[in-house]
Amino acid sequence: MQKLLDRKLERILSDPDCKEFILADAKDADMGLGIAAPGPAGRDAEGRERFRSLEQYRQFMRDLVRAEAVDIMLMSASTSQRLTIEERLFDNSPVTPAVRANDTTDIWCGMSGRYSSQPSLPFRTSTIDDIQCGHQHGTPEERARGANLGLYSITFNNDAQRDREALEAYRGFRLEAELRGFRHFLEVFAPNACGPHPPADVGRYVNDCIVRCLAGIPRRGRPLFLKIPYFGPAAMEALVQYDRTIVVGILGGSAGTTHDAFHLLWEAKRYGARVALFGRKINHAEDQLAFVRLLRRVADDELSPFEAVRAYHGALQTAGIAPHRSLEDDLRLT
Repeated sequence: MQKLLDRKLERILSDPDCKEFILADAKDADMGLGIAAPGPAGRDAEGRERFRSLEQYRQFMRDLVRAEAVDIMLMSASTSQRLTIEERLFDNSPVTPAVRANDTTDIWCGMSGRYSSQPSLPFRTSTIDDIQCGHQHGTPEERARGANLGLYSITFNNDAQRDREALEAYRGFRLEAELRGFRHFLEVFAPNACGPHPPADVGRYVNDCIVRCLAGIPRRGRPLFLKIPYFGPAAMEALVQYDRTIVVGILGGSAGTTHDAFHLLWEAKRYGARVALFGRKINHAEDQLAFVRLLRRVADDELSPFEAVRAYHGALQTAGIAPHRSLEDDLRLT
């Protein structure tokens, strides 16, 4: 079955002004957030916060894929082994499985550590063989059974030595990916620990790092698209107009209100983004499937963010689900 991602990318690259938009659910949080990754599950009798289980987290993935609600499902390598290789969830689905291919230290954001406040260091737990085959040294037949799309993330901190090390690690990954026929997309975070040398304009700095990095990569080794923070209209327009072959996507960040999520997608698309990869914004929703379906309608220009929030609360009421916030509070932009 042709994947929605491939069809949409082909259309976007042939006509950058088209209305196509790629939507991904980023459920790879177990690579960084630890026990809290599956999301909140209320509090225990003593008032301590409880979290869902990993199996519950994976069930949300199954539900969204079977509903064909997203174009990409991003997972950890261990979850992809279960869903992609063992359960064959994506075989007859238009949804593309993807795996976080590296886990730089700044995504280690579990409540028990302080890694995210230290300068990012490049690191990979998983290998491409792990992602494609579920083990090392797989046969070509085994390689075709797993995911063939990975997320590689990099964080520049305005430090020549650390940033060179990060680029060298990315180069090693790219060369391995090309040998394995493995596709990837590139996530570039904002600086996380610049010390006394923070960039004066973070959006401009990240844009400059991206285009400098991509300038040295031939077409075959380039990422399919980018995943970056949304730094506002000016930064997005500058990156998009610089090279129309760069497909720019945004990450979701913290959960926020429902209006925050819908408005972020709507505004980023207005200024040139063509992909949204939301993790906590989806995972913390009261009804993930209803939330994603309305994200899709905003992405397809069928509803305004304001209308989508109202429709979402209507869906919750129909399903008998208590909202986290009143409609009035959920319509706020925070």
